[in-house]
Amino acid sequence: MAIVIIRQDGKIPEWKEALSAASSHVPIYSYLEEHPKEAIDMALVWKHPPGTLRAYPNLKCISGSGAGVDFIFEDKEAPLHLPITRVVDQVLAQDMSEHVIGVILAYLKNLYTYKVDQANRTWKPLPYKRIEDYTVGILGMGALGIVLAKDLVRFGFKVQGWSNSRKKVETVKSFVGQGELPDFLGTTQVLVCLLPLTQSTAGILNKALFQQLPKDAFVINVARGGHLVDEDLLEMLDNGHLSGAGLDVYHKEPLPISHPFWEHPKIHMTPHYASVSDTRSVVPQILENYRRLRAGEPLLNLVSKERGY
Repeated sequence: MAIVIIRQDGKIPEWKEALSAASSHVPIYSYLEEHPKEAIDMALVWKHPPGTLRAYPNLKCISGSGAGVDFIFEDKEAPLHLPITRVVDQVLAQDMSEHVIGVILAYLKNLYTYKVDQANRTWKPLPYKRIEDYTVGILGMGALGIVLAKDLVRFGFKVQGWSNSRKKVETVKSFVGQGELPDFLGTTQVLVCLLPLTQSTAGILNKALFQQLPKDAFVINVARGGHLVDEDLLEMLDNGHLSGAGLDVYHKEPLPISHPFWEHPKIHMTPHYASVSDTRSVVPQILENYRRLRAGEPLLNLVSKERGY
């Protein structure tokens, strides 16, 4: 009859305050404080320490506090027989869309190059690119990908998406499955990865995939670091096939200071902050799922154990 918050990013007090303010009758605990473990029936988690979920003998639901839940499946001791839910949130999706569009526009208008030129006191005007001349391909047409696709269309981009099932988004061309992946890649000049991280998508951003993109394509990864083979990206940037990359996610975070991404002139980094779950927007659906859990009703945004998302 209580919720425990398990995360390692220093945001437990923020989430606890938001949940308590929205529903004062539900006991909310941090896993770091003394609390009755036998009373916990929902765990609200984000990249929790592996093994921590075993401490709750009466746990009935694992609730991810973001769009991705790959970290739950990576916990070998997690009770994966329990229902797992994730966040599907318009605010989160819109934040992601705005970030990706900002990265694309900075690329088209040479803003990354000019920042380096400024530091070097170099005055060198460059030809810029136009929106109407570029096709953006989105790997992963889930809730985040669809919002991004619609926004890109409004900006005037040609947009196409690749996913496991056919998506119907006005003016957005849909590609499905491995059989249609080569055609999708061959006509994509800016590639955006928004895939869930699963066994089948881990390492998908590799040399074989990059080689199928047109020369001078630009790659954006805002999904998970596990999608990218770092060495393959560096090779394809250094040999000139790819013109650049915008990265927000990495295999290890924070990125080790010795990693070559830090100093590579064609890699533009942000610290895994493209979109962050907003407690004001997300808390209502967490509490609605808690009410449903207590009432024995179907949960919202259930994760498929088979698909991993």
